[in-house]
Amino acid sequence: MMARRPTIAIAGLACETSTFTPSRTLALAFHPQRDAEIIRRYPFIQPGTPLGDAAEWRGALIGHALPGGMVTRDAFESLSAEIVSRLTQITASTKVDGFWFDIHGAMCVEGLDDAEYELLKRIREVIGPDVLVSASMDLHGNVSRELAHQTDLITCYRTAPHVDVAETKERACRNLLQLLQRQANGETVRPFKAWAPIPILLPGEQTSTRDEPAAHIYAAVPEVEAMEGVLDAAIWVGYAWADEPRNRAVVVVTGWDKQAVAIGAEKLARLFWDSHKDFTFVAPTGSFKECLDTALASNKRPYFISDSGDNPTAGGSGDVTWGLTQLLSRPEFKVDSGPKVIYASVPGPEAIQKAVDAGIGATVTVTAGAEVDDIHAGPITMTGQVHSIKHGDRHAETEVVLQVGSVFAILTKLRKPYHHESDFTELNLVPRSADIVIVKIGYLEPELYDMAKDWMLSLTPGGVDQDLERLGHKQILRPMWPFDRSFEEPDLSARLVSMSNEAL
Repeated sequence: MMARRPTIAIAGLACETSTFTPSRTLALAFHPQRDAEIIRRYPFIQPGTPLGDAAEWRGALIGHALPGGMVTRDAFESLSAEIVSRLTQITASTKVDGFWFDIHGAMCVEGLDDAEYELLKRIREVIGPDVLVSASMDLHGNVSRELAHQTDLITCYRTAPHVDVAETKERACRNLLQLLQRQANGETVRPFKAWAPIPILLPGEQTSTRDEPAAHIYAAVPEVEAMEGVLDAAIWVGYAWADEPRNRAVVVVTGWDKQAVAIGAEKLARLFWDSHKDFTFVAPTGSFKECLDTALASNKRPYFISDSGDNPTAGGSGDVTWGLTQLLSRPEFKVDSGPKVIYASVPGPEAIQKAVDAGIGATVTVTAGAEVDDIHAGPITMTGQVHSIKHGDRHAETEVVLQVGSVFAILTKLRKPYHHESDFTELNLVPRSADIVIVKIGYLEPELYDMAKDWMLSLTPGGVDQDLERLGHKQILRPMWPFDRSFEEPDLSARLVSMSNEAL
Protein backbone atom coordinates (compact mmCIF):
# COMPACT_ATOMS: atom_id res chain seq x y z
CA MET A 1 0.00 0.00 0.00
CA MET A 2 1.09 3.56 -0.62
CA ALA A 3 2.42 5.43 2.39
CA ARG A 4 0.39 8.41 1.22
CA ARG A 5 -2.09 9.18 -1.47
CA PRO A 6 -0.35 10.44 -4.61
CA THR A 7 -0.96 14.02 -5.72
CA ILE A 8 -2.15 14.47 -9.31
CA ALA A 9 -2.28 17.92 -10.90
CA ILE A 10 -4.62 18.76 -13.77
CA ALA A 11 -4.28 21.32 -16.57
CA GLY A 12 -4.89 21.68 -20.28
CA LEU A 13 -6.30 23.75 -23.11
CA ALA A 14 -8.70 22.32 -25.67
CA CYS A 15 -9.81 23.89 -28.93
CA GLU A 16 -10.27 22.35 -32.38
CA THR A 17 -9.08 25.08 -34.73
CA SER A 18 -9.22 25.52 -38.48
CA THR A 19 -6.40 27.36 -40.21
CA PHE A 20 -8.70 27.99 -43.17
CA THR A 21 -11.13 30.37 -41.47
CA PRO A 22 -10.37 34.05 -40.80
CA SER A 23 -11.84 33.91 -37.28
CA ARG A 24 -9.56 33.93 -34.23
CA THR A 25 -10.05 32.36 -30.81
CA LEU A 26 -9.42 34.61 -27.81
CA ALA A 27 -8.62 33.68 -24.21
CA LEU A 28 -12.16 34.27 -22.95
CA ALA A 29 -13.49 31.68 -25.40
CA PHE A 30 -11.82 28.95 -23.32
CA HIS A 31 -14.07 29.69 -20.31
CA PRO A 32 -11.16 28.85 -17.98
CA GLN A 33 -11.88 26.82 -14.85
CA ARG A 34 -9.50 26.76 -11.93
CA ASP A 35 -8.75 24.92 -8.70
CA ALA A 36 -11.81 23.15 -7.23
CA GLU A 37 -13.94 24.07 -10.26
CA ILE A 38 -11.94 21.48 -12.20
CA ILE A 39 -12.57 18.73 -9.68
CA ARG A 40 -16.30 19.49 -9.70
CA ARG A 41 -16.33 19.28 -13.51
CA TYR A 42 -15.41 15.59 -13.49
CA PRO A 43 -17.59 13.30 -11.35
CA PHE A 44 -15.15 10.39 -11.50
CA ILE A 45 -12.44 12.23 -9.49
CA GLN A 46 -14.72 13.71 -6.86
CA PRO A 47 -14.41 12.61 -3.21
CA GLY A 48 -16.36 9.44 -2.51
CA THR A 49 -15.50 7.83 -5.85
CA PRO A 50 -12.78 5.15 -6.24
CA LEU A 51 -10.51 7.44 -8.28
CA GLY A 52 -11.34 10.49 -6.21
CA ASP A 53 -10.34 8.78 -2.99
CA ALA A 54 -7.25 7.14 -4.48
CA ALA A 55 -5.38 10.41 -4.99
CA GLU A 56 -5.29 14.05 -4.05
CA TRP A 57 -6.44 15.84 -7.19
CA ARG A 58 -5.20 19.41 -7.65
CA GLY A 59 -6.67 21.56 -10.40
CA ALA A 60 -4.51 24.24 -11.99
CA LEU A 61 -6.39 25.54 -15.05
CA ILE A 62 -8.34 23.94 -17.86
CA GLY A 63 -10.01 25.69 -20.78
CA HIS A 64 -12.35 24.18 -23.36
CA ALA A 65 -13.27 26.50 -26.24
CA LEU A 66 -15.86 25.98 -28.93
CA PRO A 67 -14.03 24.99 -32.14
CA GLY A 68 -13.11 27.96 -34.28
CA GLY A 69 -10.27 29.84 -35.89
CA MET A 70 -6.66 29.85 -34.78
CA VAL A 71 -5.92 30.75 -31.18
CA THR A 72 -4.20 34.10 -30.92
CA ARG A 73 -0.66 34.03 -29.61
CA ASP A 74 -1.66 36.45 -26.84
CA ALA A 75 -4.44 34.08 -25.73
CA PHE A 76 -2.11 31.09 -25.66
CA GLU A 77 0.64 32.97 -23.85
CA SER A 78 -1.66 34.37 -21.19
CA LEU A 79 -3.42 31.04 -20.50
CA SER A 80 -0.24 28.95 -20.60
CA ALA A 81 1.49 31.45 -18.29
CA GLU A 82 -1.35 31.10 -15.79
CA ILE A 83 -1.14 27.30 -16.01
CA VAL A 84 2.59 27.44 -15.33
CA SER A 85 2.08 29.87 -12.45
CA ARG A 86 -0.60 27.76 -10.81
CA LEU A 87 1.40 24.57 -11.22
CA THR A 88 4.40 26.34 -9.69
CA GLN A 89 2.27 27.17 -6.65
CA ILE A 90 1.05 23.57 -6.39
CA THR A 91 4.55 22.10 -6.64
CA ALA A 92 5.80 24.56 -4.03
CA SER A 93 3.31 23.26 -1.48
CA THR A 94 3.26 19.54 -2.23
CA LYS A 95 5.09 16.82 -4.12
CA VAL A 96 3.31 16.22 -7.42
CA ASP A 97 3.42 12.56 -8.46
CA GLY A 98 1.24 12.61 -11.56
CA PHE A 99 -0.22 15.01 -14.07
CA TRP A 100 -3.39 14.69 -16.17
CA PHE A 101 -3.08 16.64 -19.43
CA ASP A 102 -6.70 17.37 -20.41
CA ILE A 103 -6.62 18.46 -24.08
CA HIS A 104 -8.30 18.08 -27.46
CA GLY A 105 -5.20 17.85 -29.63
CA ALA A 106 -6.08 20.02 -32.63
CA MET A 107 -5.35 23.46 -31.19
CA CYS A 108 -3.52 25.72 -33.61
CA VAL A 109 -1.79 28.83 -32.30
CA GLU A 110 -0.43 31.73 -34.30
CA GLY A 111 3.31 31.19 -34.78
CA LEU A 112 3.39 27.61 -33.44
CA ASP A 113 3.23 24.29 -35.30
CA ASP A 114 2.57 21.95 -32.34
CA ALA A 115 0.75 23.87 -29.62
CA GLU A 116 -0.03 20.96 -27.29
CA TYR A 117 3.60 19.85 -27.31
CA GLU A 118 4.73 23.40 -26.61
CA LEU A 119 2.31 23.67 -23.70
CA LEU A 120 3.39 20.33 -22.22
CA LYS A 121 7.05 21.23 -22.65
CA ARG A 122 6.46 24.35 -20.54
CA ILE A 123 4.56 22.29 -17.97
CA ARG A 124 7.41 19.76 -17.82
CA GLU A 125 9.76 22.61 -16.93
CA VAL A 126 7.69 23.10 -13.77
CA ILE A 127 6.73 19.57 -12.75
CA GLY A 128 10.00 18.01 -13.90
CA PRO A 129 10.85 14.99 -16.05
CA ASP A 130 10.06 12.40 -13.37
CA VAL A 131 6.37 13.23 -12.89
CA LEU A 132 4.14 10.75 -14.72
CA VAL A 133 1.94 12.37 -17.35
CA SER A 134 -1.29 10.97 -18.80
CA ALA A 135 -2.97 12.77 -21.71
CA SER A 136 -6.57 12.32 -22.87
CA MET A 137 -7.53 13.56 -26.33
CA ASP A 138 -10.15 13.71 -29.05
CA LEU A 139 -9.57 11.20 -31.85
CA HIS A 140 -9.59 14.21 -34.19
CA GLY A 141 -6.49 15.50 -32.43
CA ASN A 142 -2.92 15.15 -33.65
CA VAL A 143 -0.09 13.28 -31.97
CA SER A 144 3.37 14.35 -33.05
CA ARG A 145 6.28 12.17 -32.06
CA GLU A 146 7.39 14.99 -29.74
CA LEU A 147 4.03 15.05 -27.93
CA ALA A 148 4.06 11.26 -27.55
CA HIS A 149 7.59 11.46 -26.16
CA GLN A 150 6.66 14.03 -23.50
CA THR A 151 3.84 11.85 -22.13
CA ASP A 152 3.88 8.54 -20.30
CA LEU A 153 0.31 7.64 -21.26
CA ILE A 154 -1.70 9.05 -24.13
CA THR A 155 -5.14 7.96 -25.26
CA CYS A 156 -8.20 9.23 -27.14
CA TYR A 157 -11.90 8.67 -27.78
CA ARG A 158 -12.94 5.53 -29.61
CA THR A 159 -16.22 6.82 -31.03
CA ALA A 160 -17.28 9.50 -33.49
CA PRO A 161 -19.77 10.96 -32.78
CA HIS A 162 -18.12 11.07 -29.38
CA VAL A 163 -20.18 9.14 -26.84
CA ASP A 164 -17.21 8.00 -24.77
CA VAL A 165 -15.75 11.35 -23.70
CA ALA A 166 -16.10 10.82 -19.95
CA GLU A 167 -15.06 7.17 -20.29
CA THR A 168 -11.84 8.18 -22.09
CA LYS A 169 -10.89 10.81 -19.52
CA GLU A 170 -11.57 8.39 -16.70
CA ARG A 171 -9.44 5.73 -18.43
CA ALA A 172 -6.56 8.21 -18.71
CA CYS A 173 -6.78 8.89 -14.97
CA ARG A 174 -7.23 5.24 -14.02
CA ASN A 175 -4.19 4.21 -16.04
CA LEU A 176 -2.17 6.99 -14.43
CA LEU A 177 -3.09 5.73 -10.99
CA GLN A 178 -2.02 2.24 -12.05
CA LEU A 179 1.41 3.61 -12.94
CA LEU A 180 1.64 5.39 -9.60
CA GLN A 181 0.72 2.17 -7.79
CA ARG A 182 3.51 0.35 -9.63
CA GLN A 183 5.87 3.13 -8.63
CA ALA A 184 4.88 2.76 -4.97
CA ASN A 185 5.48 -0.99 -5.22
CA GLY A 186 8.96 -0.50 -6.64
CA GLU A 187 8.05 -1.90 -10.05
CA THR A 188 8.93 -0.61 -13.51
CA VAL A 189 7.02 2.62 -13.88
CA ARG A 190 7.37 4.04 -17.34
CA PRO A 191 5.67 2.01 -20.06
CA PHE A 192 6.79 1.78 -23.66
CA LYS A 193 4.83 3.66 -26.29
CA ALA A 194 4.72 2.49 -29.90
CA TRP A 195 3.90 5.43 -32.20
CA ALA A 196 2.89 4.65 -35.79
CA PRO A 197 2.01 7.52 -38.15
CA ILE A 198 -0.22 6.76 -41.14
CA PRO A 199 -0.20 8.93 -44.30
CA ILE A 200 -3.96 9.55 -44.26
CA LEU A 201 -5.79 12.79 -43.47
CA LEU A 202 -9.57 12.58 -43.72
CA PRO A 203 -12.47 14.55 -42.25
CA GLY A 204 -14.65 13.12 -39.52
CA GLU A 205 -17.50 12.89 -42.02
CA GLN A 206 -15.63 10.07 -43.77
CA THR A 207 -14.36 8.33 -40.64
CA SER A 208 -17.36 8.04 -38.32
CA THR A 209 -17.14 4.94 -36.17
CA ARG A 210 -20.86 4.36 -36.83
CA ASP A 211 -19.91 3.24 -40.34
CA GLU A 212 -17.41 1.07 -42.12
CA PRO A 213 -14.49 0.93 -42.45
CA ALA A 214 -13.89 2.92 -39.24
CA ALA A 215 -16.31 0.63 -37.35
CA HIS A 216 -14.17 -2.48 -37.76
CA ILE A 217 -10.90 -0.57 -37.37
CA TYR A 218 -11.93 0.86 -34.01
CA ALA A 219 -13.44 -2.47 -32.98
CA ALA A 220 -9.88 -3.81 -33.05
CA VAL A 221 -8.66 -1.27 -30.46
CA PRO A 222 -9.91 -3.16 -27.38
CA GLU A 223 -8.59 -6.37 -28.91
CA VAL A 224 -5.09 -4.90 -29.03
CA GLU A 225 -5.53 -3.44 -25.56
CA ALA A 226 -6.33 -6.93 -24.27
CA MET A 227 -2.98 -8.30 -25.51
CA GLU A 228 -0.56 -9.48 -22.83
CA GLY A 229 1.79 -6.64 -21.92
CA VAL A 230 -0.44 -3.87 -23.34
CA LEU A 231 -2.05 -1.20 -21.15
CA ASP A 232 -3.79 1.05 -23.70
CA ALA A 233 -4.35 1.38 -27.43
CA ALA A 234 -5.58 4.37 -29.39
CA ILE A 235 -6.15 5.53 -32.96
CA TRP A 236 -6.22 9.18 -33.95
CA VAL A 237 -7.89 10.12 -37.23
CA GLY A 238 -6.21 13.52 -37.04
CA TYR A 239 -7.67 16.92 -37.88
CA ALA A 240 -8.14 17.65 -41.57
CA TRP A 241 -8.82 21.41 -41.53
CA ALA A 242 -5.49 22.59 -40.23
CA ASP A 243 -2.27 22.80 -42.17
CA GLU A 244 0.58 21.64 -39.93
CA PRO A 245 3.19 18.87 -40.36
CA ARG A 246 1.68 16.87 -37.46
CA ASN A 247 -1.77 16.55 -39.08
CA ARG A 248 -2.34 12.90 -40.04
CA ALA A 249 -3.65 9.65 -38.61
CA VAL A 250 -1.60 8.06 -35.84
CA VAL A 251 -1.69 4.94 -33.66
CA VAL A 252 -0.18 4.78 -30.18
CA VAL A 253 -0.08 1.57 -28.14
CA THR A 254 1.24 1.67 -24.58
CA GLY A 255 2.39 -1.13 -22.31
CA TRP A 256 5.12 -3.02 -20.51
CA ASP A 257 6.14 -5.39 -23.30
CA LYS A 258 8.19 -3.64 -25.97
CA GLN A 259 7.43 -6.23 -28.63
CA ALA A 260 3.71 -6.41 -27.82
CA VAL A 261 3.13 -2.66 -28.11
CA ALA A 262 4.98 -2.56 -31.43
CA ILE A 263 3.00 -5.50 -32.83
CA GLY A 264 -0.27 -3.98 -31.62
CA ALA A 265 0.48 -0.56 -33.09
CA GLU A 266 1.49 -2.00 -36.45
CA LYS A 267 -1.64 -4.16 -36.54
CA LEU A 268 -3.90 -1.13 -36.07
CA ALA A 269 -1.91 0.99 -38.49
CA ARG A 270 -2.13 -1.75 -41.13
CA LEU A 271 -5.91 -2.06 -40.63
CA PHE A 272 -6.27 1.69 -41.13
CA TRP A 273 -4.04 1.88 -44.20
CA ASP A 274 -5.53 -1.18 -45.87
CA SER A 275 -8.91 0.57 -45.76
CA HIS A 276 -7.74 3.96 -47.04
CA LYS A 277 -9.63 3.65 -50.33
CA ASP A 278 -12.81 2.50 -48.60
CA PHE A 279 -13.54 5.64 -46.59
CA THR A 280 -16.60 7.42 -47.92
CA PHE A 281 -18.94 10.07 -46.60
CA VAL A 282 -21.34 9.05 -43.85
CA ALA A 283 -24.36 10.07 -45.92
CA PRO A 284 -25.24 10.80 -49.54
CA THR A 285 -23.61 14.06 -50.60
CA GLY A 286 -24.45 16.77 -53.07
CA SER A 287 -24.44 20.48 -53.71
CA PHE A 288 -26.79 22.58 -51.62
CA LYS A 289 -29.22 22.71 -54.52
CA GLU A 290 -29.08 18.95 -55.02
CA CYS A 291 -29.73 18.36 -51.33
CA LEU A 292 -32.72 20.70 -51.30
CA ASP A 293 -34.12 19.14 -54.46
CA THR A 294 -33.78 15.66 -52.98
CA ALA A 295 -35.34 16.70 -49.68
CA LEU A 296 -38.32 18.30 -51.42
CA ALA A 297 -38.87 15.21 -53.55
CA SER A 298 -38.68 12.85 -50.57
CA ASN A 299 -41.68 11.86 -48.45
CA LYS A 300 -39.48 11.28 -45.40
CA ARG A 301 -39.95 13.90 -42.70
CA PRO A 302 -38.07 15.51 -41.15
CA TYR A 303 -35.36 15.48 -43.77
CA PHE A 304 -32.03 16.75 -42.42
CA ILE A 305 -29.37 18.53 -44.44
CA SER A 306 -25.88 19.20 -43.08
CA ASP A 307 -24.59 22.61 -44.17
CA SER A 308 -21.10 21.25 -43.59
CA GLY A 309 -18.68 23.90 -44.82
CA ASP A 310 -19.25 26.28 -41.90
CA ASN A 311 -19.73 23.73 -39.10
CA PRO A 312 -18.90 25.61 -35.87
CA THR A 313 -18.11 22.37 -34.03
CA ALA A 314 -15.40 21.50 -36.52
CA GLY A 315 -13.74 24.92 -36.57
CA GLY A 316 -15.95 26.96 -38.90
CA SER A 317 -16.55 30.61 -38.06
CA GLY A 318 -20.29 29.93 -37.96
CA ASP A 319 -21.25 33.17 -39.69
CA VAL A 320 -21.00 32.18 -43.36
CA THR A 321 -24.31 33.19 -44.97
CA TRP A 322 -23.94 31.16 -48.16
CA GLY A 323 -26.39 28.40 -47.23
CA LEU A 324 -29.13 30.66 -45.87
CA THR A 325 -28.80 32.96 -48.87
CA GLN A 326 -29.26 30.02 -51.25
CA LEU A 327 -32.21 28.74 -49.21
CA LEU A 328 -34.12 32.03 -49.15
CA SER A 329 -33.65 32.49 -52.90
CA ARG A 330 -35.71 29.36 -53.63
CA PRO A 331 -39.28 30.11 -54.76
CA GLU A 332 -40.69 27.08 -52.87
CA PHE A 333 -40.07 28.80 -49.54
CA LYS A 334 -41.13 32.36 -50.26
CA VAL A 335 -44.68 31.95 -48.93
CA ASP A 336 -45.80 30.98 -45.44
CA SER A 337 -47.62 27.94 -46.77
CA GLY A 338 -44.47 26.48 -48.36
CA PRO A 339 -42.58 23.50 -46.97
CA LYS A 340 -41.57 24.23 -43.38
CA VAL A 341 -37.80 24.61 -43.06
CA ILE A 342 -35.70 25.23 -39.96
CA TYR A 343 -32.24 26.70 -40.54
CA ALA A 344 -29.60 26.81 -37.79
CA SER A 345 -27.94 29.29 -37.74
CA VAL A 346 -26.33 32.66 -38.52
CA PRO A 347 -24.91 35.11 -35.96
CA GLY A 348 -25.98 38.73 -36.13
CA PRO A 349 -25.74 40.82 -32.95
CA GLU A 350 -27.39 43.91 -34.47
CA ALA A 351 -30.14 41.82 -36.03
CA ILE A 352 -30.76 40.20 -32.65
CA GLN A 353 -31.06 43.54 -30.92
CA LYS A 354 -33.45 44.90 -33.52
CA ALA A 355 -35.68 41.81 -33.25
CA VAL A 356 -35.63 41.88 -29.45
CA ASP A 357 -36.57 45.55 -29.44
CA ALA A 358 -39.45 44.87 -31.85
CA GLY A 359 -40.72 41.84 -29.92
CA ILE A 360 -42.38 38.54 -30.82
CA GLY A 361 -44.88 38.89 -33.66
CA ALA A 362 -43.30 42.01 -35.12
CA THR A 363 -42.14 42.19 -38.72
CA VAL A 364 -38.55 43.38 -39.04
CA THR A 365 -35.89 43.79 -41.68
CA VAL A 366 -32.47 42.75 -40.38
CA THR A 367 -28.96 42.08 -41.65
CA ALA A 368 -26.82 39.28 -40.24
CA GLY A 369 -23.72 37.19 -40.85
CA ALA A 370 -20.35 37.61 -42.57
CA GLU A 371 -18.88 39.79 -39.85
CA VAL A 372 -15.93 37.41 -39.56
CA ASP A 373 -16.00 35.20 -42.66
CA ASP A 374 -17.10 37.21 -45.68
CA ILE A 375 -14.97 35.21 -48.10
CA HIS A 376 -17.80 33.03 -49.40
CA ALA A 377 -20.78 35.41 -49.13
CA GLY A 378 -21.58 38.81 -47.74
CA PRO A 379 -24.10 39.75 -45.04
CA ILE A 380 -27.67 38.65 -45.64
CA THR A 381 -30.65 41.03 -45.35
CA MET A 382 -34.09 39.53 -44.80
CA THR A 383 -37.56 40.59 -43.76
CA GLY A 384 -39.64 38.34 -41.56
CA GLN A 385 -41.75 37.94 -38.46
CA VAL A 386 -40.14 37.42 -35.05
CA HIS A 387 -41.25 33.91 -34.08
CA SER A 388 -39.43 33.52 -30.75
CA ILE A 389 -36.73 35.01 -28.53
CA LYS A 390 -34.53 33.27 -25.98
CA HIS A 391 -32.05 34.88 -23.58
CA GLY A 392 -29.28 33.36 -21.49
CA ASP A 393 -27.93 30.61 -23.73
CA ARG A 394 -24.42 29.46 -22.77
CA HIS A 395 -23.06 29.85 -26.30
CA ALA A 396 -25.38 32.19 -28.19
CA GLU A 397 -26.33 34.46 -25.27
CA THR A 398 -29.45 35.53 -27.19
CA GLU A 399 -31.31 33.67 -29.96
CA VAL A 400 -34.08 34.86 -32.25
CA VAL A 401 -36.14 32.86 -34.73
CA LEU A 402 -37.21 34.88 -37.75
CA GLN A 403 -39.88 33.42 -40.04
CA VAL A 404 -39.19 34.39 -43.64
CA GLY A 405 -41.82 32.79 -45.84
CA SER A 406 -41.84 29.16 -44.72
CA VAL A 407 -38.26 29.30 -43.44
CA PHE A 408 -37.63 29.60 -39.71
CA ALA A 409 -34.11 31.05 -39.56
CA ILE A 410 -32.32 30.97 -36.21
CA LEU A 411 -30.19 34.05 -35.58
CA THR A 412 -27.77 34.26 -32.66
CA LYS A 413 -25.82 36.96 -30.89
CA LEU A 414 -22.79 34.66 -30.76
CA ARG A 415 -22.26 31.48 -32.75
CA LYS A 416 -23.75 28.29 -31.40
CA PRO A 417 -23.88 24.60 -32.35
CA TYR A 418 -27.30 22.93 -32.60
CA HIS A 419 -26.93 19.31 -31.48
CA HIS A 420 -29.94 18.64 -29.27
CA GLU A 421 -33.69 18.57 -29.77
CA SER A 422 -34.02 21.01 -26.88
CA ASP A 423 -31.95 23.54 -28.84
CA PHE A 424 -34.98 23.82 -31.11
CA THR A 425 -37.91 23.21 -28.78
CA GLU A 426 -36.71 25.94 -26.43
CA LEU A 427 -37.16 28.30 -29.37
CA ASN A 428 -40.75 27.18 -29.93
CA LEU A 429 -39.70 25.04 -32.87
CA VAL A 430 -40.67 21.40 -33.35
CA PRO A 431 -38.05 19.80 -35.60
CA ARG A 432 -39.88 16.48 -35.75
CA SER A 433 -42.81 18.16 -37.49
CA ALA A 434 -40.68 20.18 -39.93
CA ASP A 435 -40.30 19.18 -43.55
CA ILE A 436 -36.58 20.05 -43.71
CA VAL A 437 -34.08 20.83 -40.97
CA ILE A 438 -30.78 22.38 -42.07
CA VAL A 439 -27.99 22.52 -39.51
CA LYS A 440 -24.43 23.75 -39.75
CA ILE A 441 -22.86 20.42 -38.87
CA GLY A 442 -21.00 17.53 -40.46
CA TYR A 443 -22.10 14.06 -39.34
CA LEU A 444 -25.29 14.27 -37.32
CA GLU A 445 -24.89 14.19 -33.57
CA PRO A 446 -26.85 11.36 -31.89
CA GLU A 447 -30.09 13.25 -31.11
CA LEU A 448 -30.27 14.73 -34.60
CA TYR A 449 -29.43 11.37 -36.14
CA ASP A 450 -32.29 9.76 -34.22
CA MET A 451 -34.74 12.47 -35.32
CA ALA A 452 -33.82 12.40 -39.00
CA LYS A 453 -35.92 10.14 -41.22
CA ASP A 454 -33.36 10.74 -43.93
CA TRP A 455 -30.45 13.11 -44.50
CA MET A 456 -27.79 14.36 -46.85
CA LEU A 457 -24.43 16.02 -46.39
CA SER A 458 -24.26 19.24 -48.39
CA LEU A 459 -20.79 20.08 -49.70
CA THR A 460 -20.93 23.79 -48.98
CA PRO A 461 -18.03 26.26 -48.83
CA GLY A 462 -16.46 27.47 -45.59
CA GLY A 463 -13.51 27.10 -43.27
CA VAL A 464 -14.17 23.37 -42.84
CA ASP A 465 -14.90 22.60 -46.47
CA GLN A 466 -15.28 18.86 -47.05
CA ASP A 467 -13.44 19.24 -50.35
CA LEU A 468 -10.03 19.20 -48.69
CA GLU A 469 -8.05 19.55 -51.86
CA ARG A 470 -9.48 22.97 -52.69
CA LEU A 471 -8.46 24.37 -49.29
CA GLY A 472 -4.78 24.59 -50.20
CA HIS A 473 -2.77 22.62 -47.62
CA LYS A 474 0.94 23.43 -47.92
CA GLN A 475 2.63 22.15 -44.74
CA ILE A 476 1.26 18.63 -44.31
CA LEU A 477 3.74 15.85 -44.99
CA ARG A 478 3.46 14.34 -48.46
CA PRO A 479 2.49 11.96 -49.85
CA MET A 480 -0.83 12.00 -47.99
CA TRP A 481 -4.11 10.33 -48.88
CA PRO A 482 -6.41 11.68 -50.39
CA PHE A 483 -4.25 14.61 -51.53
CA ASP A 484 -2.02 12.11 -53.32
CA ARG A 485 -3.46 9.10 -55.13
CA SER A 486 -0.32 7.31 -56.27
CA PHE A 487 1.53 5.64 -53.38
CA GLU A 488 4.42 3.35 -52.80
CA GLU A 489 3.84 1.07 -49.82
CA PRO A 490 4.11 3.37 -46.77
CA ASP A 491 6.33 2.62 -43.80
CA LEU A 492 3.89 1.59 -41.08
CA SER A 493 6.50 0.40 -38.62
CA ALA A 494 6.07 1.55 -35.04
CA ARG A 495 8.57 3.94 -33.48
CA LEU A 496 9.15 3.32 -29.79
CA VAL A 497 9.17 6.48 -27.69
CA SER A 498 9.62 6.85 -23.94
CA MET A 499 10.23 9.59 -21.38
CA SER A 500 13.09 7.51 -20.02
CA ASN A 501 16.62 7.87 -21.34
CA GLU A 502 16.72 4.22 -22.35
CA ALA A 503 17.78 3.75 -25.95
CA LEU A 504 14.83 2.32 -27.84
